[in-house]
Amino acid sequence: MQIGQTIADCRLPIADLKSEFVKRKSEMIFHRFGDGGASPTLLLLLLCLLIFMPAIGCSRKEAPQKSGELVVLCGNSFVPPTEQLCSEFKAQTGIEIVRTVGGSEDFLPLVKAGQQGDVLVTHDPYLDYVADANALADHVEVGFVAPVLVVQKGNPQGIKSIEDLARPGLKVALSDPQYSTCGEMVFALLDKKGIKDAVMKNVENRLTKGHSNIGTFLKTQAIDAGIMWNGVAHTFRDSLDVVKTSYEYDEETRVHIMGLSYTKQPEELRQFMEFARKRGPAIFAEHGYVK
Repeated sequence: MQIGQTIADCRLPIADLKSEFVKRKSEMIFHRFGDGGASPTLLLLLLCLLIFMPAIGCSRKEAPQKSGELVVLCGNSFVPPTEQLCSEFKAQTGIEIVRTVGGSEDFLPLVKAGQQGDVLVTHDPYLDYVADANALADHVEVGFVAPVLVVQKGNPQGIKSIEDLARPGLKVALSDPQYSTCGEMVFALLDKKGIKDAVMKNVENRLTKGHSNIGTFLKTQAIDAGIMWNGVAHTFRDSLDVVKTSYEYDEETRVHIMGLSYTKQPEELRQFMEFARKRGPAIFAEHGYVK
């Protein structure tokens, strides 16, 4: 093929290029297999795959975000208050909200790359991570997440303090510090108190990635006690009791609603952040996100 011919081919419309591609591949198939005694059925199958594979690939593309629609990335620990906030906002403004629920650690790479979401609901230290990635347009502090000591309804084991979790024979569940800020805080406190090894004997294999698992364990009486975020404990309030203890952790962990700088819906985002300032703190307090 001449260079001039190649350049001319590159200027063909996409449909013509696809047709030319199929034609040339067809010739190659017949040249390679037709002279070798391949059956007509095999040749027909190869041609069908060649023609329809591009269409199959195209069908996997996600639907684009609708104009005026906001996508809210919601951390696993903040679903009930975020649902209420979004519902009230839509009722007042008519603006559609699409929520995606997941781990904050899973959302962060998408936010850093500017790939997904208009709003991110999560806790410290993710505000700093988003700001460092130049993805933060605005934010509202709406409450606190704090580790709370939780026990079976009625507290049959008479647990009164975190030190009691080291009592031999108790069944305890904690969140895994590899995935959980709460887990990091709890492990640091257990280390400081010198009871980490004793507590971990009672934990055995019950290190969880999500706080809801601890609530479910207590609901089914699979454990005697655990430590989880306050807001998630509020969700399971009918199935567990919170033992009030003094706040002994070295840090405070705030909950933030973040407006993301790469949004394609700036006016809708502005309205949402204004609404979050007015209603967010009260809604999150109703759901137990207080220190």
